[in-house]
Amino acid sequence: MPANTPTSLTNWWCDYDTEYAFVGFSYEVTACQSLSQLRTDFLKIRQTFKGRYIRMYGFCDTPGFYNNVIDAAWGAGIGVHALIWFGFDGTDQWMGRRNALFGILHSNPKAKYVTRVLQFGSEPLYDGVLDPPVLAAQVTAAKANLSSLHIPVTISEMAYGYQESASDGAQDVLNAIDLIDAHMLPFFSTLASTANKAWPIVLTDLDWFINNGEGKKIYLTENGWPSVTSDGVSPNSPSAVASVSNEKDYYLLLDAHCSDFKAVPGGGVGWFWHIYTDDMEPGYGLYNTAGNLKFPFAPKTSC
Repeated sequence: MPANTPTSLTNWWCDYDTEYAFVGFSYEVTACQSLSQLRTDFLKIRQTFKGRYIRMYGFCDTPGFYNNVIDAAWGAGIGVHALIWFGFDGTDQWMGRRNALFGILHSNPKAKYVTRVLQFGSEPLYDGVLDPPVLAAQVTAAKANLSSLHIPVTISEMAYGYQESASDGAQDVLNAIDLIDAHMLPFFSTLASTANKAWPIVLTDLDWFINNGEGKKIYLTENGWPSVTSDGVSPNSPSAVASVSNEKDYYLLLDAHCSDFKAVPGGGVGWFWHIYTDDMEPGYGLYNTAGNLKFPFAPKTSC
C-alpha cells in the first residue's frame, strides 16, 4: 500500500481477468475480533497463503467495527468482500447494519481502496429474507448510494437459491447485481460421494451461473467441504463423508482445475476457501480449533 491514501481509484484494482484461482478466505466476524487479531490474521492470509481478499461472513454489530476491518486490510494489502448480514430470524436488524456500513464506506477515506464489493446478504434468496423484487430494489439502491465510491454490489448466493425463486423474481436480482458471488458446497448435493469426484457437481452450478449471469465476473465465496458435521455424512447423500481427507481433496480438486476456472467468460473464476478456522465454523476451517493447519495448503493463484 502507498504511504498516503490515493486520490483516485484509476488503475487501483487489478483487472478481473487476473482474479481467478485462489483469491482468499471467508472470514467470520461474529466474534468481533480485536484490531490486533484482524491484523495478524489478514497478514497471514496475505503473506503465507498469497490471499488477495477476505470475504466477510456473519456479523459484528459493535459500532465502527468495519473501520478496524479497513485498517487491517489496508495494512495487510488485501481487499474485502464486505457483507450486510440478514440472519435467520426475519428481523430488520439488517437495515441498521446497512446504514452503519454505508456510513463508514463514505466516511473512512481508505474504505473504497480496500472494499472490492458489497454483498447484500449471504443466501438471502434461499433463506427468503426478502421477496426477490424487494431484494433487487435494495441492491439497486445500494449501487446508487455507493456509486461515487465505485464499489460494486452483489449478493452471495447458491445457484439453487436463484433457481428455487425463479418464478418469484430471482432474475431481477441476477440482473441487478454487478458481479456474481456464488456458493459452492458440493457436500450437500444429492449426487455427492467423495470430494475428489465433485467436479461434475461444481461444473453444473458453475455452468448455470455462466449461462444465466450475462458474462458477469464470478467468485466462489462460500466454497468448501467439511471435515466434520454433526452426523458425519451429507444430509442429502449418505455416501458423502465429512472428513479431513475429503476437505483436503476438495482443495486439491479446485487447484487442479485452475485452467478451467481461468477460461470462464467474464474474467475467470476466483475462489475463496470457506472458512479460515474451525473456531469460526466447525469443520470448514483450514485451521482446526487448536490453531493447527489440517493439511498443507498452497493453492495456485495463477496458471
